[in-house]
Amino acid sequence: MQNFTISEKQKVLIRQEFKSLFFITFGILIYSIGYTSFILPEKVVMGGVAGLSALFYYAFDFPPAISIWLINFLLLAVAFGALSKQFTVRTIIGVTIMSVLVGLFQPFFAAHSMITPGEDKFMHVLIGGAMCGGGLGLVFSHNGSTGGTDIIIALLNKHFRMSFGRAMQFIDITIICSSYLLFHSMETIVYGVAFTLMASFVCDYVINGSRQTVQFLIISKKYDKIADTINSEVNRGVTLVKGKGWYSKGEVDILIVLVRKYESQEVFNLIKRIDPGALVSQSFCQGVFGEGFDKIK
Repeated sequence: MQNFTISEKQKVLIRQEFKSLFFITFGILIYSIGYTSFILPEKVVMGGVAGLSALFYYAFDFPPAISIWLINFLLLAVAFGALSKQFTVRTIIGVTIMSVLVGLFQPFFAAHSMITPGEDKFMHVLIGGAMCGGGLGLVFSHNGSTGGTDIIIALLNKHFRMSFGRAMQFIDITIICSSYLLFHSMETIVYGVAFTLMASFVCDYVINGSRQTVQFLIISKKYDKIADTINSEVNRGVTLVKGKGWYSKGEVDILIVLVRKYESQEVFNLIKRIDPGALVSQSFCQGVFGEGFDKIK
């Protein structure tokens, strides 16, 4: 009888998959709570399949949990040839988890409302947007998918060569503006736009906030001492580039340093200590990948 053994590399991959699945589920959990406790009770229409499902719920009292599942699987069937196998599998998992959680939470929050009569509706929209955006940020940062807009964009890119950003804006604006046909209210459209802006901001912050990196360009005659100190005290690598000052026509030594955002003040302090007259340029990077920073996923 053949013995099957799992290598260390396979064990690491399995642990990573379980970790990703945990955070994807947790992200969808946060999204589902925000969607069912703040958005549906206030009758807000956002973009994507969740917004379309909300419209069906407001108009026909059709359960959003079922419509989210049906619409996504219909889109998957139509766009099957344009999607990768991995994306399809992750989308099926994400959509199924979301449908189950929305189906569980909607009757729960209908009986145990988190909305107090008289409270500002705009505040509820912002809270719901923050929760939904934060949940999606966790899902996307762990290579998960909740389907919806992603599937439609894959189709548009295949047949119309439309850019990702333009396709997403077109779809979301169309769904949000269609709420006017049901409610005949510009206020509903404004709430939908406010939700989308808040969700997008929080989603981007969750995805890129932990990756924020600062790049320094340092020009100083004491470049060697600054580089050694950054190596020893900040534990970051330094790259030396030879340059030429166009005004002075003299040779200059330029240091390039990449550090985490929280380490930037420490770099400023040591530069000031060594050479207060150094020329320093600071710029923010959304992400840096490689040794000492994030791994490419």
